[in-house]
Amino acid sequence: MISSIKSHSAAPGSKLNRRALLVSAALLIGLFIAPSARAQEVADTIRVRTRVVFMDALVKDKKTGIPISDLQPENFELFDDGKPRTISYFTREGQARKPLAMIIILDCREDGAGRFLKRPEILKAMSDELAKLPPGDEVAIMAMNIGEDEKRVWLARFTNDPNQLSAALARVPKFVDDETEGIPTRDEVQKSTEQAQKENKGGMTVSANVGDDKSKTPPPAATQNEPKPEDIVETEIIKGKNGSTVTRTVMKDGSVNLKRVNSSGNVTVQVNDVYDMAAAVRDATRAAAQDRPNSQTAIVWVSDGIAPIFYEDRDATEKILIRSNTIFSSLTVDLRTLFKFLLPIGKPIAGWIGVSLYGSAKHLAQQSGGEAIRVNRTKDYGAGLAKIIGNLTARYSLGFALAESEKDDGRMHELLLKVKAQDAKGKTRKLEVSSRRGYFMPKDENDQASANQ
Repeated sequence: MISSIKSHSAAPGSKLNRRALLVSAALLIGLFIAPSARAQEVADTIRVRTRVVFMDALVKDKKTGIPISDLQPENFELFDDGKPRTISYFTREGQARKPLAMIIILDCREDGAGRFLKRPEILKAMSDELAKLPPGDEVAIMAMNIGEDEKRVWLARFTNDPNQLSAALARVPKFVDDETEGIPTRDEVQKSTEQAQKENKGGMTVSANVGDDKSKTPPPAATQNEPKPEDIVETEIIKGKNGSTVTRTVMKDGSVNLKRVNSSGNVTVQVNDVYDMAAAVRDATRAAAQDRPNSQTAIVWVSDGIAPIFYEDRDATEKILIRSNTIFSSLTVDLRTLFKFLLPIGKPIAGWIGVSLYGSAKHLAQQSGGEAIRVNRTKDYGAGLAKIIGNLTARYSLGFALAESEKDDGRMHELLLKVKAQDAKGKTRKLEVSSRRGYFMPKDENDQASANQ
């Protein structure tokens, strides 16, 4: 997060100060030669913008996993693109914490996390933990991958009412079992997103040209079903580090079309009418920015870990989390035995077409300063959610000032936080640090205002 602080002074000897001195001298002379003109003088105010980068950090004992809350600023070392930064701002847990705006995203696929999420005792364990949130913290709940048509719906918008949250979670079993009365109606879906969402009919096509001849025309399968321009809401082009390109096309009905072309131009993968992890993160961060701009956004992704996503799209999603200062965490349930067997076989094939099948949630958690927690037994769900919430509130807030000469280049700057401390016996403590791995400097005043939210 980057904040803007205004000051009413300037560096000694600066051109602005010399101007102020001249104005003061003129006013002094005016006291003697033109008393009647004093009322017409207007004092100059010199404003200097100081930009500050803020970040939250969770420090835990590596052995016990218990957060440590008694550290001092001198225990921390902060590096920006490898160069040390002076920590100018420092607060501990509870001293200046923002309220939470937490979005829980439930992957309701029956062959994945849904087979656990439909169990009332698990939903109650999660509901009981949400009921313990303090008044200022709020929760929104989204269900996705509902039924064969993979519908999605907001079950609850930001609220602290335990009854609303419990009622929202109580609807989940019907989504998983694909019962007609449990599937969200079209009216519900229209209210849950900016545009109405129609039923998805997803499909994937892969085309490849043999050799490196880019002049060959791709098979018709790669270019069929092109959307009409009037049906497109937004088109985003993501360029990967290795030269590949992913095009995300958002349609009026809320669905997303994806197309990836590798660096050689001879392999094209197209997936239509999907709603994936990248789309869910975009919708969640947008909802939090609009509805709760002064809160700390946190996403909790509940799935079995299988979330197919292009690597380039995953990297772009990571940047969205960092730019919006959103902390991403995951609760991951056990894979089905069949998936455990097929995953090692499918990974090489998925890698060839540029898709990450498993592990992206853990990656995003690491990069944004969140946590990836595995859940097995019924009590693990409540305990896992409690751990995520507790660690969201048990954080240090650190900040450093950017010099006026540092340009707002719009690129991501890498952050590295190191913490050193000793125990009561003088031995070096083994610590685990979670914090976001980078930040963006805004390019102009409009971006600055957005970054402060």
